[in-house]
Amino acid sequence: MHLILNGAIIMSRIAKKIRRIVNENRDMLNALEEYDRTGKLRKITYKTRVNFTVDEDTFNKFRSYCRKNSLNMSAKIESFMKGEIKGK
Repeated sequence: MHLILNGAIIMSRIAKKIRRIVNENRDMLNALEEYDRTGKLRKITYKTRVNFTVDEDTFNKFRSYCRKNSLNMSAKIESFMKGEIKGK
């Protein structure tokens, strides 16, 4: 009986890990399902154009900073956004 209980606990842990992996990689799994169905592999990640309002002075300083340091503004903002998401 004790062995079966330990086996159930291990299976529960494995199931939780599988669910987490599936949830974290849903877009990739969907792309693979589409490939399996159609034989065509689509791009997994897409960029989207966004439009939001920021303080003009802050924007100009940031743009100048990025130019002086040969940085891609979009990549810097995207990196900041990812950091904010992971931090929560």
